[in-house]
Amino acid sequence: MTTTGLTSRFHGKTALVTGAGGGIGSAISRRLAAEGAHVVVADANAVAAKEVAEALAGEGLSADPLVFDLLDPEAAAAAVQEVITAHGQLDVLVNNAGINRRGDLLSLTENDWKLSFAVNVDALFHLCRAVLPHMIESGGGSIVNTASQWGLYPAPGHIAYNVSKAAVIAFTKNLARDYAPYNIRVNAVAPGEVRTPMLEAGLACSGRTVADLDALVPFGRIGKPEEVAALVAFLASDEAPYICGSVVEITGAQAVA
Repeated sequence: MTTTGLTSRFHGKTALVTGAGGGIGSAISRRLAAEGAHVVVADANAVAAKEVAEALAGEGLSADPLVFDLLDPEAAAAAVQEVITAHGQLDVLVNNAGINRRGDLLSLTENDWKLSFAVNVDALFHLCRAVLPHMIESGGGSIVNTASQWGLYPAPGHIAYNVSKAAVIAFTKNLARDYAPYNIRVNAVAPGEVRTPMLEAGLACSGRTVADLDALVPFGRIGKPEEVAALVAFLASDEAPYICGSVVEITGAQAVA
């Protein structure tokens, strides 16, 4: 993605993006940084976080890596405090980290079920609890959560992922209702299939191809990480001042199959 022609909607703002070492997370980080934000590139994978932050810095953008365990509530709270201490503010939180454990109810392991909720739901709970007091005190902020089309329309054989992403949607709507009076906007994006390294690794195991997935989308192709990033940036920006409690699908009109 080129940065030519982008606005400076996030000039002077600080954003924390989780799962920022992955395909969608790195695209979100780049988009926010390209629009003027200082981006804290957070990921459990230290190498991935460092590589993304260094790549952004190499493009003249403002970013630094942050490594912590999303499954540890104390680590999540400490990470948020570290960002606020270092930068004096935290204006945007993008809860993007997530995992997909495949299987129907009888084939899924109990650990897969618990881990899916720990990463996809509990991490949001802990990070939002840590950041909300600061946003309330500073007069507002924006939180964008990465849900999924499958949280709205379940795909077969993915019960842990589907249900945990449905919980993300419910969490988003509840948080928005409770904290809109404090000028804190909470929204979610619900992507369909997006071409990321994780998706391609899954295809390699299944024997399907990107062309197979493209054929299922009325728009003619699956999504790109940069397209999800553009939507996240819009929802997080002051150009969406009245959008709160929304779950925005980005699927190319794809039906779940």
